[in-house]
Parts: sequence; C-alpha cells; structure tokens
Amino acid sequence: MSFINYASREISCKIVYYGPGLCGKTTNLQYIYAKTNPEAKGKMISLATETDRTLFFDFLPLALGQIRGLKTRFQLYTVPGQVFYDASRKLILKGVDGVVFVADSQIDRLEANIESLDNLRSNLFEQGYDLDKLPYVIQYNKRDLPNVASVEELSELLNPNRVPEFSAVAPMGQGVFDTLKAVAKQVLVELRKGG
Repeated sequence: MSFINYASREISCKIVYYGPGLCGKTTNLQYIYAKTNPEAKGKMISLATETDRTLFFDFLPLALGQIRGLKTRFQLYTVPGQVFYDASRKLILKGVDGVVFVADSQIDRLEANIESLDNLRSNLFEQGYDLDKLPYVIQYNKRDLPNVASVEELSELLNPNRVPEFSAVAPMGQGVFDTLKAVAKQVLVELRKGG
C-alpha cells in the first residue's frame, strides 16, 4: 500500500513494529533514529498516552537505490503494546507494507507474545491483509536478560512459517539493523513486482 509522491519523486513504504507491551519496539526505533544520517530522516514524532506511546519517523536510505526512477522512503511506526489501545493499533496498521514482530524473549512473557501475535493477525485480517502474504520478520529481543527462552523454543512457538528471524538486544543495537534490512528488502521485492 505504498504511496507515490510524484513531486518529490519518492515512494513511501510503511513498516510497523508490533509486539507486546515493553518488548522493545520503541527502543528499536530510537536506536535506528539515533544512528540514521540527519539529512536522511524526518522528525521523530511521539504520541504519548499515560502508559504507552506510539513512535513514528521516516527516513530515506540512500544506499537502496531507486524503483521505477523513484527514491524509496521508509516510514517506521510502533504500536502501543497494551491491549486496551487496540483501536490505535488497527489505525496504525492501515496501509502497512511490512511488519516487524518484536517478541520479548523472557520466559514469563511467552503468553504475551502469543496474544500479541494473534492480535496482529486478527487486526490485519479485519483490514483485508494476510500476515502470511505480507513482508514480515520476527525479532527475538532482550536476549541479554536472564530467564530467556531459547531461540529454538521461541521459533517453534511464534514462527511456524519460518519467516526471517533475528536475535536482538535493542538498546545495544544488536540485531536492530539486521531486522530492519530484512523487512525493507522484502518490501522492495514486493514493490519491484508491482505488488
């Protein structure tokens, strides 16, 4: 559902970071924003509520080249993690081109990961999307903490279709850009197909 701005000769693609509360969605975006060339990015916008926040910014990666003579701009969004912000989540998913599911690797957060992934599927379905047909990757965050499930266990539980998956420690940047590059590459493949 990318948007073409013919005046600026750009295609804008929307990537949404989805996952349970406090799993590291915001930390991913903050790290990416901090490490992105200032000339290539817009302002980071934070919509804060009492218990959660939604972040958004866009950037123009200069190394990815052009599609049909147009530069590609990525818009990155996080969704609120708490369940009672479901209406906000649905709104943020409108027009999505790619999804990063950020899972919390801690054993006591496994159920929250499953619930959030089910919620993602149902919210996408309500809008006519199928997660299995979208550019989609999974990030297993918080790998540096004690009491984490193994990557194999997380993969078995959350990734039956074997989409690309990455281990991460978002505050340190470990796995952050690998995750972003993988979903961006999938989005670009879809754009080139004209899909």
